[in-house]
Amino acid sequence: MTTIKDIDISRTTYDDANVSRTKFVAPKGLTRETVLEISRQKNEPTWMLEKRLKAFELFEKTALPSWGPSLAALDLTKITYFVRPDTKESTSWDDVPADIRATFEKLGIPEAERNALSGVGAQYDSDVVYHNLKKEWEDKGVVFENMDTAVHKYPDLVKKYFMTDCIPIHDHKFIMLHAAVWSGGTFIYVPPGVQVSVPLQAYFRMNQEAGGQFEHTLIIVDKGASVDYIEGCSAPRYAANALHAGCVELHVKEEARIRYSSIENWSKNTYNLNTKRAVVDRGGKVEWLNGNMGSGTTMLYPCSVLRGEGARSESLGVAFAGPGQNQDTGSKVIHAAPNTTSVIRAKSISKGGGISSYRGLVRATKAARDSVSSVNCDALLLDADAVSNTYPTMRIDTDTVDVAHEATVGRIGEEEIFYLMSRGLTEEQATKMIVNGFIEPVVKRLPMEYAIELQKLIELEMTGSVG
Repeated sequence: MTTIKDIDISRTTYDDANVSRTKFVAPKGLTRETVLEISRQKNEPTWMLEKRLKAFELFEKTALPSWGPSLAALDLTKITYFVRPDTKESTSWDDVPADIRATFEKLGIPEAERNALSGVGAQYDSDVVYHNLKKEWEDKGVVFENMDTAVHKYPDLVKKYFMTDCIPIHDHKFIMLHAAVWSGGTFIYVPPGVQVSVPLQAYFRMNQEAGGQFEHTLIIVDKGASVDYIEGCSAPRYAANALHAGCVELHVKEEARIRYSSIENWSKNTYNLNTKRAVVDRGGKVEWLNGNMGSGTTMLYPCSVLRGEGARSESLGVAFAGPGQNQDTGSKVIHAAPNTTSVIRAKSISKGGGISSYRGLVRATKAARDSVSSVNCDALLLDADAVSNTYPTMRIDTDTVDVAHEATVGRIGEEEIFYLMSRGLTEEQATKMIVNGFIEPVVKRLPMEYAIELQKLIELEMTGSVG
């Protein structure tokens, strides 16, 4: 859980960010030797190494994307792709080294686990340092593991689903990179009919200067089962650029449900180039809840492939772009079966020259007869320098669908501010009240602790936006 205690860590230079010991730091830049070393240290099966090496070959041949935000300042030869802290994964916080444990205490992770979660994973740079699942869910057959561990404990299941039909290794440049150097992350399997009523959470902390984090999340929810999963992310601020290129694969089986919530609060020297996708079978449902802020450049478009009749997708997100930030976010849905339904609601807030863009895709194939899709984009500008863009794409291959898109953009109105000030509020309090009302649809869908933190993070980003 991102807590307000973490703000000073993720927004300012933090002198103690690298105090923990490391047992291995790869040379900067990506080479075949680095890929081989990652796989060797993890003692991986041959099929995983072969997948890594194929992805590396594709990565070297593929150019950076030329659309979207500029990546000209991202020098991939100066990134450190693999950093291992000098500790082993533990199921007790008492066994985590004190300096690493202190970071996660500041982030509020152990407290959240005690009060509101079924299980927690905590990753520090390239390795998971803590992972635990409460016994009641373990007894019901729920699997909640570090992704590296799952490769060895559940080889058949991982090989079947890891970067195959959901997100193949050739998908795009940064997925090729991810497949070559991924490390850590989360593996969840929920057996048929099991309803995990209390959320599971993972938190990813990138601490290495000019580092990269490439965690992999793979969730499989079997027929009629459900789970809520929450990810949080942060990093200390350095002068050098950092890179986050994680991957999230969700497999929603028949009549199953996944709610995936993510609050990404990277520091402003971070390029957040994350990829998230779900495949949804008959009668299944995926819900995406996203809060994006902090990173200097973000390119993130959670995608749902509705491949079973009656499959559903809901995407609800908010992005905040302040000075020097380019938040290029959105959502994608592919309707590939009859009677499928999707709803996309995207909200953005911009100030001080910050650029917030919605970039989305709705595609209805010939098989998607009688499907319905609704897209709604709302942008709020806090000053005259703020920028908002909308880039919707609709590709419709059948006549028997109902697809709608609506977009609104506006400044905070002087009349609304005047009215609230006449009721005794300051101008800053009035502005915060309006913004909180604007993001309320996202906030009310999050668990209480995360809703409060999202509001606090946005209020902090707004500091100085009045006057």
